[in-house]
Amino acid sequence: MKKFFIIYAIFLAISFTVQAQNAPCSGKKGGISHCDGARFVCNDGSYSRSKKSCSGEDFGIESAVPEIAHTVDDHAAEASTKMTRQGDLLELDYQGFTIWLDCRQRAPVKFRYNAQHDAGNEARAKDFRLDPDVPKECQQTSTSAYGRGYDRGHQVPANHLDASPVAIKQSNYITNILPQTSQMNRGAWLQTEEIIECYRDIDELLVIGGVIMGSNPSDDYFVQSHGVKTPDAFWKVIIRGDGQDEKVIAWVVPNSKDATRKNLDDYLVSVDELEKMTGETMPVADYAKHDKSPTSWLIPIGCNKG
Repeated sequence: MKKFFIIYAIFLAISFTVQAQNAPCSGKKGGISHCDGARFVCNDGSYSRSKKSCSGEDFGIESAVPEIAHTVDDHAAEASTKMTRQGDLLELDYQGFTIWLDCRQRAPVKFRYNAQHDAGNEARAKDFRLDPDVPKECQQTSTSAYGRGYDRGHQVPANHLDASPVAIKQSNYITNILPQTSQMNRGAWLQTEEIIECYRDIDELLVIGGVIMGSNPSDDYFVQSHGVKTPDAFWKVIIRGDGQDEKVIAWVVPNSKDATRKNLDDYLVSVDELEKMTGETMPVADYAKHDKSPTSWLIPIGCNKG
């Protein structure tokens, strides 16, 4: 019996060792960054030797979906992008939302849309792609996942455009995407989107937002791979009602690992403060520009955030 337990203990030790060695991106590799097909890409940039198959859904990470070739017929079935150019700035009028794209930076620097009553359930597109109507020199050079703990972050979320099959596909154009830390994209930024999702069923909302690119080269990881710098922060304003009933809330959310849900209230600003930071003029009544909301709007009980 004693011999049996010794053999069994050796067997367990070997099993745990094998499992540890087969754990994707363990040890000095720093964990999983993203999937490249079935292979794990680690945070140190190397590929894992794990025999497991990488699935973004199974491991809670973003998959590097390859750019899909689209035929002329496929493009013809979608609405063309109405484009207005002022120097290096392109105003892109999509179905249900507008993006301002800076060609020099290959980045969407501002967005605007009206969030109306949720009346759709179109599925979000799985692939990210270039806008075929926008000059390539104005867009990022790759649609693949960023890696290094950054998501392909939507400026205008697909979920707010799910009443239109065309608009929800257009939301996955790279002209609507920038690097956002996963904590921020799935934390504080997502919570602002959920607030809009809930309150648009109460009132029609005007949503305006954009980026603060800053001048911090230390996190510009994707200039070589995608041709775009990493923004320092993202801002958003929600306007509800009009006249004396106008209500406004605004945030400047840092593009950092600390930008989680619980910290969203730390990023509240007044519209007046935001205008000074960005140089933008918001369509907000003067009396509403100077007051900063003490807390973010609460998610109503029973709200369907899907």
